[in-house]
Amino acid sequence: MDNPEDHNVASTMGFSGFGKKARTFDLEAMFEQTRRTAAERSRKTFEAREKEEVRRGEVNAGPGSKNVASSSRVTSADSSSSDSEDNLDDEVIGPPAPPTTAKESDDDMIGPPLPLSYKDSDDDDDEEDDEEDDNPVKSIPDSHEITLQHGTKTLSAMGLDPSGARLVTGGYDYDVKFWDFAGMDVSLQAFRSHQPCECHQIKSLQYSITGDVILVVAGNSQAKVLDRDGFPVMECVKGDQYIVDMANTKGHCAMLNGGCWHPKIKEEFLTCSNDGTVRTWDVSNDKKHKSIFKPRSAQGKRVIPTCATYNRDGKLIAAGCQDGTIQIWDRNMSVHTKFHCRQAHAPSTDTSSIAFSYGGTILATRGGDDTLKMWDIRNFKKPIHMANGLPNYFPMTDCCFSPDDKLLITGTSVKKGEGSGKLLFFDLVDFKKVYEIAVTDASVVRCLWHPKLNQIMVGTGNGLAKVYYDPVKSLRGAKLCVVKTQRKSRQSGTLTQDYIITPHALPMFREPRQRSTRKQLEKDRLDPMKSHKPEPPVAGPGRGGRVGTHGGTLSSFIVKNIALDKTDDSNAREAILRHAKDAEQNPYWVAPAYSTTQPKAVFAEVDSEEDEPDTEPDWKKRKI
Repeated sequence: MDNPEDHNVASTMGFSGFGKKARTFDLEAMFEQTRRTAAERSRKTFEAREKEEVRRGEVNAGPGSKNVASSSRVTSADSSSSDSEDNLDDEVIGPPAPPTTAKESDDDMIGPPLPLSYKDSDDDDDEEDDEEDDNPVKSIPDSHEITLQHGTKTLSAMGLDPSGARLVTGGYDYDVKFWDFAGMDVSLQAFRSHQPCECHQIKSLQYSITGDVILVVAGNSQAKVLDRDGFPVMECVKGDQYIVDMANTKGHCAMLNGGCWHPKIKEEFLTCSNDGTVRTWDVSNDKKHKSIFKPRSAQGKRVIPTCATYNRDGKLIAAGCQDGTIQIWDRNMSVHTKFHCRQAHAPSTDTSSIAFSYGGTILATRGGDDTLKMWDIRNFKKPIHMANGLPNYFPMTDCCFSPDDKLLITGTSVKKGEGSGKLLFFDLVDFKKVYEIAVTDASVVRCLWHPKLNQIMVGTGNGLAKVYYDPVKSLRGAKLCVVKTQRKSRQSGTLTQDYIITPHALPMFREPRQRSTRKQLEKDRLDPMKSHKPEPPVAGPGRGGRVGTHGGTLSSFIVKNIALDKTDDSNAREAILRHAKDAEQNPYWVAPAYSTTQPKAVFAEVDSEEDEPDTEPDWKKRKI
């Protein structure tokens, strides 16, 4: 690059800088310089603040405190300078915070003095929060409600997805309806309805923990799994009802009573049936159950489980049986029960619901003996609390815990015209009824308190699904659809129902008016094309391939004479003897041939068989 021409060429080509040594930076020196600058700035700011404080002290305290302030200022300045020189790493970088105290903030308040009875708003909020924490009734979201019309029969199943966006309901009318809170308007109409189990009552509906599939348990022996839109994903296999040991069958062989999803494993669910078994299933395998649990009575006989569920971590399976017992198994040990209570409810009654608390140690059961009981699985001998006089007419009446585990709710049943069904709230501490909601003039069957939405869903015996919520305490859910106005009907849909009249259309293109069925049949009967009436014969000679009237041809003449012949040939003998006299007087065919050679006919004379004895041998006799 010593040559100037080569240098110019390299500059033109863009690589004249190649080969040069890169600049080096002393980072430690740069950091040290920055640190010293910041420390110097902080020292100056500190000195200025000290001067300001000394000036204020002289004004407020008088001349007596000047020496103290000055000495403190000098001491603090000397210490700050010595600290900055000796240890720069401990210095605070940046301007210091302004000195504010609670006393100064109180002195700076503008306005008239506050009354003696005044309390700070923060203190009031803290006291209100404490009161709400102590009183769980205030956490119940029941200030507003909406009503979803499922049908006219009992709403027996209800499920909400984990996010709270969709609600699914099923009832005794075999229908399963899907409700989308974000897509509904004020009209509150379901966006899909169908019958997944044909003519079987729906017993239970539940979304999986991921919300992508729904477990459908109906009155048949085969549970189904549907996707979010209601299309089938899996159907359990049916067992052999002629096998005695239910462990050897691949599925249930009697009516199902309930089912639920595993709280941790998204592919596993359980079902209980009248065949006396509780079975777990895997969605990916519909050919056989995963495991089987068989409740047994004290005598070792088969007992029908009426409800079953997992605990909160999925390690235990609890079932309420028809003989009044509650049996709990370890999920990995299906033979012997881990917890067992023989006399939990009255025998021969259907325990309609069993639920674990969010803490996992408390168990609640809703019995068919009109009781609600709470148990501690660590001491499973007798219930902790019990409430009596709660009518229960349905085999799926619910009980559930509040999200904070402070309340237990259940519904009551009523007969038609004898009052209104109620939703009752019990405190878990002393198990007293702390609140109740009169829902409707029918039984309360299903109840569900969603922890994320903080809304309560209730299913009733007259086909209604009610949603209780609070605009402040609740989130999304029913709050999304009550603010949407009803959509207008599409214009194209209304035009298709009306008649379109065009003034200059031909009559053959006009749309006929709708007539009654009787008049339309009479008109069709008169139409020869629609009634297929045969055409009348052609007068005169035939034409167009059709035969004319009689007399035109030989065949028609013969047909006419045959039709006009009035002789009766029903008796053949009389028809022949009619010509006997004429044939004897005027012979024409046979008699003239024998008139010369045999003028008189000679006939063989045969005597009577009675006068002549039978001399003919037996072998010549005719066999009869």
